[in-house]
Amino acid sequence: MAERAAIVTGASSGIGLAITRVLGEEGYSITMAARRPEKLEEAASGLAAEGFDVHAVAANVAEEAEIQKVVEAHRDRYKRLDVLVNNAGVGVGATVGEIQTKRLDMQLNINLRSIVLFYRESLAMLQTAAAEHRNALVVNTSSISGKRGEGWLSVYSATKHGVVGWTQAMNKELGAQGIKSTALCPAFVDTPMTDFFKEQVPAEEMIRPQDVAEAVRYMLKLSPACVVPEMMFVRPGEAL
Repeated sequence: MAERAAIVTGASSGIGLAITRVLGEEGYSITMAARRPEKLEEAASGLAAEGFDVHAVAANVAEEAEIQKVVEAHRDRYKRLDVLVNNAGVGVGATVGEIQTKRLDMQLNINLRSIVLFYRESLAMLQTAAAEHRNALVVNTSSISGKRGEGWLSVYSATKHGVVGWTQAMNKELGAQGIKSTALCPAFVDTPMTDFFKEQVPAEEMIRPQDVAEAVRYMLKLSPACVVPEMMFVRPGEAL
């Protein structure tokens, strides 16, 4: 059995990969989940070559059975779960009159529904870890759009507001058991997901994935008496 273990979704690049690296540096064994097998294997192989204990599980977290597959694979390999990072997400811009039902459902399923299902499927392992050290942690990647509505990204904004609300509810429901929940709310981060906006904000002026990952490292070091319900990340001078 691993001494500490984590699951990270959306782990093949960007924020998820950066968080995976931080967890590895902190001594965690990690199940990495992402949709594209080739990209995920490349990321996992790179970390494994550096000596990190990682296990890649390709999965589409829009599907309940795929979420169950990730959790079962993690349980079989590592036997415990101390940190769950719900990072997988997708954003599709559209004006309200042009919203396509398929893309609406995709964002709801990946950005919000998957988080609910990962909590449910992982709860027993999180409770076991919390009973041991009172410091189990769930990190949910929201967005600055989860703090303020964004036109054209209305569905994405709604799902990310939902992530913040869900995180608040989980702290009330699970906090006394020693399971903490934190919503990360970054503005534009230099990842492939923000390529569409890089004509307006150059990549070098965006928040770095490592900036967000270092926040997770900080939370790993908090005492059981302290929880950070949410954390916002914005560019200098950006209005809130």
